[in-house]
Amino acid sequence: MKRTLSVLLILLVSGVSVFAKAKQEGATGGTVVKIGVTGEELVAAWETAAKALEKDGIKIELVNFSDYAVPNRALADGDIDLNAFQHDAFLQDEIKNHHYEIAAAGNTALFFLGVYSHKIKSLDELKNGDTVVIPNDTTNGGRALKVLEAAGVFTVDPSKGNTPTVRDIVSNPKNIKVVEVDASQTWRNLDDPQVAAGVVNSTFVVDAGRVPSEEAIYIKPIDFVGDKPYINLIVARIKDKDNPVYKKVIAAFQSDAVARVITDEPPLKGTALPAW
Repeated sequence: MKRTLSVLLILLVSGVSVFAKAKQEGATGGTVVKIGVTGEELVAAWETAAKALEKDGIKIELVNFSDYAVPNRALADGDIDLNAFQHDAFLQDEIKNHHYEIAAAGNTALFFLGVYSHKIKSLDELKNGDTVVIPNDTTNGGRALKVLEAAGVFTVDPSKGNTPTVRDIVSNPKNIKVVEVDASQTWRNLDDPQVAAGVVNSTFVVDAGRVPSEEAIYIKPIDFVGDKPYINLIVARIKDKDNPVYKKVIAAFQSDAVARVITDEPPLKGTALPAW
């Protein structure tokens, strides 16, 4: 749901071309902290945190990216101050591949990962040779395969841990075809006549105007031990991890008021848990 916020400016962007504008608009009145996000699932949570920060003269600007590949680069380049869109497994993969000097500064939430379909009501209805789409990045794709395994669709090589690939499927009784697509396209692919179901990050379900807990045909139960790599984070540049303003921002997010937004209010109700 779109919101008009007095202290929370949401910029819908697909790249970094609007950063100069963002800096200009945030140049007056208080300390502005620009936070990179993807989608709108945590907008209400950040709105609640922003209200708590008013007394400290801190304002939050959310810079909303449409692509998971951009927020870490924007953070490393200094175009934003923090980001809050990724789990630890994704962060570590990004650092390994791009050598970003960034690190986790605090936890936000642990999101359920669900399976969705516009054609079937249960994964038991999958037919021999049906197609299922999953995200194509290593960490979300691996987690998606583990979700489908938990649902009984197929099994994967246990030696691959949390990051199996399609090649690691070892038993596939219904010969399910797994197609990897960009995470942002998984929801849209559900309209493809050839796609029976898909594993979709809740970000894109919410952006489609749906409530994940109401739409999913299967959601893997949360396991805080096994799912620890998938806890979402607030990330900072390493040199800024101890910035006192950023610490106040993180503390404001990690509050009882924000926890209630995550657990009790749509669109996250039933699909995420506070993880601090």
